[in-house]
Amino acid sequence: MPFAPTDCRPDWDIFCRVVDNFGDIGVCRRLARDLARRHRLRVRLWVDDWAALVRLCPAAASTTDRFLDDTVEVRRWTTPLPAAQPASVVVEAFACELPDGFVVAMAAFRPRPVWINLEYLSAEPWVGECHGLASPHARLPLVKHFFFPGFVPDTGGLLREPGLLEARDAWQSDPVARADWLAGLALAPPPEALLVSLFCYAKPALPALLEEWARGERPVWLLVPEGRAASEVAAHFGSCDAVPGQRLRRGKLTACVLPFLSQDDYDRLLWCCDLNFVRGEDSFVRAQWAARPFVWHIYAQDGDAHRVKIEAFLDRYLEGADHASAQGVRTMWQAWNGEGEIGPAWRGFAAVLPTLGIHNQGWSARLAAMPDLATALVQFSSRAIQ
Repeated sequence: MPFAPTDCRPDWDIFCRVVDNFGDIGVCRRLARDLARRHRLRVRLWVDDWAALVRLCPAAASTTDRFLDDTVEVRRWTTPLPAAQPASVVVEAFACELPDGFVVAMAAFRPRPVWINLEYLSAEPWVGECHGLASPHARLPLVKHFFFPGFVPDTGGLLREPGLLEARDAWQSDPVARADWLAGLALAPPPEALLVSLFCYAKPALPALLEEWARGERPVWLLVPEGRAASEVAAHFGSCDAVPGQRLRRGKLTACVLPFLSQDDYDRLLWCCDLNFVRGEDSFVRAQWAARPFVWHIYAQDGDAHRVKIEAFLDRYLEGADHASAQGVRTMWQAWNGEGEIGPAWRGFAAVLPTLGIHNQGWSARLAAMPDLATALVQFSSRAIQ
């Protein structure tokens, strides 16, 4: 939608530096749209990687610096930053640093903006202790607050827009809708096939897993949106490139390259599949709302800090799971993230998939009992006004 100029001060500014290609901007865009739609706020989203934004939101291709995404004003984060008065609430997402001039402008406003550092998602025990902590600026009369999404009540919860779970339940209980949506992608998997979605970073374990599926007894239909993962799958089959509509077959495995999906259609893909491989943060959370078995490829960090995050999440996620299911999940996730052999891990994981489906429904319901992230942020900001 073309940008409509306005002199109104925004209610919220959200700054996003894209590190994880689609994960960071995916979270920030969902958050901005939820704040605007549900809470009726004027939201301005600043994005530094316009090319990544265009893939996720094709409307951005019509301009190079600003447009309206639904009712969210999206601006290009350039250096120097275009002159703009700070919003009433300013969010720096995932520890990105605000431009110095913008921070000085924040300090000059009355009332001063609420400044929130929206942190990465983690299940580590210390997160609850640090959630909401204040950090005064060293020179300016400003206070930054640290806000942690999370899986327990003493955190900020997870992104969950109104009606999401009801839409999921209606979709998953309607086999005709599922079949029609798949048919729209020229897909007609046999009823007995295991339907798997794949979204991951570069994966040394992927070729071995593809071979496991090809040699297995049950047909596997692998659905891979175009991008890095699709290219790796195509290369394993000896294909030079991966293009939407491509079908690659070996043994019991059929790999299907999908077009790049909108966020809404990606949700439907997760709802359709029996198993979802996801990465980063945005697809990780959406897989949990899908209430289907999933495997997480975490973004690797220096010093293997990401491994602590995996184990912390598994400790929470697997509470109440039977021993065999818990062991199958741990072994598979560890192998997928570089620890252990993927073949034996997959066979153990596949054996517990039926019970995991039931477990994930309960896990999703427990998460849904907590306040959602957008609502928690709005409530926090209203208490933090200086």
